Amino acid sequence: MHHAVPLITTIAAAFGCALIFGMLAARAKLPSLVGYLLAGVIIGPFSPGFTADSEIASQLAEIGVMLLMFGVGLHFSLEDLWDVRRIAVPGAILLMAFATVIGGSFALLWGWGVGGALVFGLALSVASTVVTLKAMEARGVVETVSGRIAVGWLIVEDLAMVLVLVLLPPLSGALGGKGVSISAPDIYYTLEITLAKIAAFVAVMLIVGKRVFPWLLWQVTRTGSRELFTLCVVAAAVSLAYGAAELFGVSFALGAFLAGMVINESEFSARAAEESLPLRDAFAVLFFVSVGMLFDPAVLIHSPLRVLVVVGIVMIANPLIAAALVLLFRYPLNAALTIAASLAQIGEFSFILAGLGMSLGLLPQEGQNLILAGALISITLNSLVFRAIAPIEAWVLSKRLLARLVKHPDDPLAELPMATEDKYLAGQVVLVGYGRVGRRIAAAFTEAAIPFVVVDQNRELVERCREHNIPAVCGNAVEMAVLIQAHVSKASLLVIATPDSLDDRKIISVARQINPAIETVVRTHNEEEAALLRQEQAGVVFLGEQELARSMIRHVLERFGRDKAQAP
Repeated sequence: MHHAVPLITTIAAAFGCALIFGMLAARAKLPSLVGYLLAGVIIGPFSPGFTADSEIASQLAEIGVMLLMFGVGLHFSLEDLWDVRRIAVPGAILLMAFATVIGGSFALLWGWGVGGALVFGLALSVASTVVTLKAMEARGVVETVSGRIAVGWLIVEDLAMVLVLVLLPPLSGALGGKGVSISAPDIYYTLEITLAKIAAFVAVMLIVGKRVFPWLLWQVTRTGSRELFTLCVVAAAVSLAYGAAELFGVSFALGAFLAGMVINESEFSARAAEESLPLRDAFAVLFFVSVGMLFDPAVLIHSPLRVLVVVGIVMIANPLIAAALVLLFRYPLNAALTIAASLAQIGEFSFILAGLGMSLGLLPQEGQNLILAGALISITLNSLVFRAIAPIEAWVLSKRLLARLVKHPDDPLAELPMATEDKYLAGQVVLVGYGRVGRRIAAAFTEAAIPFVVVDQNRELVERCREHNIPAVCGNAVEMAVLIQAHVSKASLLVIATPDSLDDRKIISVARQINPAIETVVRTHNEEEAALLRQEQAGVVFLGEQELARSMIRHVLERFGRDKAQAP
């Protein structure tokens, strides 16, 4: 009997404790991840009794990060990220700058050096991709405008942190840590090399990967082996993430995300997502357990006020700054609050940066403990922040002055231009959602010369519509003012093409208050939701899988010379 089996011991202890504490958390009406974090604390080195191997746990957690980011990439295209670039890039950079200044200022007040203050501030400025995605997936908002902006924001933060991790060692000497100071030309050379590697990796993935991986998946599919297909998907996620880190110096998360985006372009993306889901969930649990293992509860006793400062920066300052930035870009209040809530925690990059800062002699041990404490508390409370979105939104809108500020009354995209032709103001179709489905519907309307008006929360999409002479209004269609601006009162048809079916009933209800006779067409991917919409007489409801089956049946009937009318 072998006794030295740290891998098996760690996995068994992690999964067993996570199951027990996850169930207890669910019974207490708390998110399961709170139980996973507590399980990590129990089997960690700072608690009495059994101690799991933290090094093995952290490596298993990295696999979870890879698989989760790969799954997210399977649901995103380059076009989705490009659509939110104008808010995600400046928003992420500005938030990181403000958070670094705030966190660094407190570190200087505590007597730390400039280098330690810089590392500490940066560690408090970057949110956890894993936590954000798990929270947004649980609420079904990943594919909404807010979800796409949040994912784009996180990708920019990840890229920025890659640069920080590359530049920190050569700069450590000048910042008061270990190492020899290097000249400015050497720093610029290092930065250029890093940017060139990132650009090369993205180019390889988007040019070569888009041809190679779909072909590889097709060859595997032809074997008829489900096991080989699953193996191919997992190998693509893990191997490409590792290769990206080793060859190009980018993070595991970014490498896996781009691998998922490439496979998303193939016809096997849905199956790849389905096959990898169990593994993604299992290894994501290990991520939260590994976070809990790093936490030293003693810091809550020795430095309680400093822990409160860290939590305040992460859960109050960062979300307020993020919400203000989103509102400055004239996005709706709900989008601002959703993005703010998704960024109200810190995670994996903060741990990596804190470890590097300590190894370079920049960050004191207390700094790492405070970062870990802030991460554990913010991750635990993040679900409560999401729950607070609705009451906060209602409170803001109940205050006349605040409501006027967030409504953007002078926003030119919030109403149709004065020069809009009459055919778009009466008898037109109001198309809610200009994503991948909405754009195809709009193209068909244009070809058939059917006048329509687009309603979408993404300002960049609305601007693009207007550049192509498509009448469009920016805003959330659940708000009566937005539908009024789209002239739904005289519209003949309302087509809802958004991926978020949670708001469908609200949109239909508001539209019928304005125009009781309006016809509605809705898309959904959920059979229960489709049945509920039909019960509430929501108009014509199209279920994704059902429509796909009908199209296939019609093709088969046509192939055998049967009447297409026989299709169900």
